[in-house]
Amino acid sequence: PQRVCDSLPHQSPLHRLAPLTSFPSQSKMSSAHGGAMDARSGYCTTTKSFRSLRPPLPLPPADVPLTFPAFALSLLPSPLPAHPALLDAATGDAVSYPAFLSQARALAAALRSRALPLPLGRGDVAFVLAPSRLDVPVLYFALLAVGAAVSPANPALTAAEVSRLVSLSGASVAFAVSSTAAKLPAGLPTVLLDSPHFRSLLHCNQGDNESSAPLDAGAVRQSATATIQYSSGTSGRVKAVALSHRSLIATGAGLHAHHVKSRKGVERNLMSAPMFHSMGFSSVLNGLAQGRTMVVMTDAAARAGLRGMLEAAERWEVTEITAAPPMVLAITRDRYRLKSLVRVVCGGAPLPTPVAEQFRRRFPHVDLRTGYGSTEAGAVSLMVDRDECSHVGSAGRINHNVEAKIVDIVTGEPLSVGQKGELCLRGPSIMTGYVGDDEANAAAFDSEGWLKTGDLCYIDQDGFLFVVDRLKELIKYKAYQVAPVELELILQSLPEIFDAAVMPYPHEEAGEIPMALVVRQPGSKITEAQIMEHVAKQVAPYKKVRKVLFIDSIPRSPAGKILRRQLSSHLSRL
Repeated sequence: PQRVCDSLPHQSPLHRLAPLTSFPSQSKMSSAHGGAMDARSGYCTTTKSFRSLRPPLPLPPADVPLTFPAFALSLLPSPLPAHPALLDAATGDAVSYPAFLSQARALAAALRSRALPLPLGRGDVAFVLAPSRLDVPVLYFALLAVGAAVSPANPALTAAEVSRLVSLSGASVAFAVSSTAAKLPAGLPTVLLDSPHFRSLLHCNQGDNESSAPLDAGAVRQSATATIQYSSGTSGRVKAVALSHRSLIATGAGLHAHHVKSRKGVERNLMSAPMFHSMGFSSVLNGLAQGRTMVVMTDAAARAGLRGMLEAAERWEVTEITAAPPMVLAITRDRYRLKSLVRVVCGGAPLPTPVAEQFRRRFPHVDLRTGYGSTEAGAVSLMVDRDECSHVGSAGRINHNVEAKIVDIVTGEPLSVGQKGELCLRGPSIMTGYVGDDEANAAAFDSEGWLKTGDLCYIDQDGFLFVVDRLKELIKYKAYQVAPVELELILQSLPEIFDAAVMPYPHEEAGEIPMALVVRQPGSKITEAQIMEHVAKQVAPYKKVRKVLFIDSIPRSPAGKILRRQLSSHLSRL
C-alpha cells in the first residue's frame, strides 16, 4: 500500500497548472469600475450588484482538463496525513488516507475495465442508492475521477420515486446495498456495495497494469457534469440539478481557504447530514480534500437519532459538527459537554435567533458559523471567524468568487444595501442547469445568466447576507406579504413551544391569513390565545398569527427544512 500511495499524484495536478487564474476578484472589480465598489458592504453602484469582500482566490484555468478528485488531492499535504480519513461513529472502524487513496485508485481502474456490468467513463451517470458508509466516499472519488457523473439519492425513497429519479438523471448503472436494490428499476445494471465482489474491487492486484493507472482520467474537462443531485421537492416537482467539476472545484477552493485560515491541529468533523444529501455530499468531499478525519454517521449510528449524534461527537472528541438547525437545538439543550468542539457549521435551513443565542451562552468558546447555500448554487455565504460569528441572524458574508444581486420581486430592478428582494447569483459554483427541463432552466436563469434563488433576502451595510424567507412561501394577507420564517422564529422563542411552522390559511376577505402549527413542549398547556397574543406584541398588525393548530410534530427534511407540502394535510382537520 505504501508503494501504491507513494506513486499517487496527490500533489502534482495543480503544481503543473500555470499560471492560475481567478474569477473577477474584488480588487479587479473595484478598479474596473473606478472604485465604485463600497469596501464595507461590497455593493457596486455601477453594476448594482454585491461582490465578495473575501481576498481574491485563484482558480485553475477553466480550459485545463481537471477533475474534482485531482484538485482535492493537490490540496493534501505530503506526506499524507497520519490520522484517519474516515471513521465509523458506531464501530470505530477507520480508513487511513493512504488506504482511502489506494481504494479509490483501485476502484477507478475497475470502473474503466470490465470488472463491473459495463465500463464507466466520461458521459456516464451512476445512480447511488445507499446509506452513509465508509466506502461511499471511495465510490464518489472513483466515479468522479473517471469522468462519470455521481447521482446520489435518498435510500428511504419508494420504488416509484427512485424510478422517477433514475429516469430524470439518465443513469446507466446503479450502486446500491442489499436492502435498497429492490427499489431500482428492473433491467438497470446494479453493483451491490455490500457484496464480496465490490469489496474485492477496492483491493485489486497492485501489480496489474490497470490498477497502476493514475486516479485521475486526465482528459475530463472542468465543464463536464460531475454530479446530478435533486432539489428538495418541497415546493414543486423534483428536478435534477447538474453540477460540473468546475462548480465542485470552485466551492472546494473557497472552503479550503476558510479551513486554512481557521485550522487548529488535527480536526475531526462529525457528518450529521447523510452523504446522499447535497450538504453531506459536499461535506465529505471537501473534508477529505482538507485532510480532516470525517466521523461518519453510518446506518447503525444514524438510527440513534440526534442523541446518537451527540454521543458520537463526545466519544470521538470531534472538533467540528456540520449541523442542521434541529441538531444545534439538541446540542444546546442536552447534557453533553463536547469539550473538544471548536466550531459548529449550521446550514440547510434558517437558524432561529433564540437558539443561536442559547448556544452562544452555553458554549461561549465555540464558533457557531451559519451559512447559506443550495443544491443549485453550492456554498454561497459563510461566517469564517469569531468576529463574523457575532452577527447572529445572518448567513455570513458572500464567499470567494460569488457575485450577488438583490432585485425587486415585482419589477426585477436591482436594489441596494439593506433593501429586501430576491437573491440572484453568478459565479463558477452555480449549476449548469436542470437536466432535461428547458422550462425550469428558463425560469431559473435571467437573460444575463443570473440564477434566481427564489429566496427573499437583503445584504446589510457590513456585507452580511440575511435570508428572510422563500418567495413561494410568502403569505399574501390583503395587500401585504408575510414571511412565515419571521413568525416561526418568534414562535420558537417561546419556552413552551418545542417546534413551530407557519402556513397560509384561506380567508374570504383577506385572501390568506397566517396560521401557526405548533408542537408544545411536554407538559405545556399554552393556549391558542396566548400564542397569538405573544406574536401580536412583536409584529405589525398585518403579520399577526390569526389561527393556531396544535400537532404532534413538524415534518422536516434531513437538512432541517420544513416540508411545507406535508403540512397541508392538516388543513383537512379544520
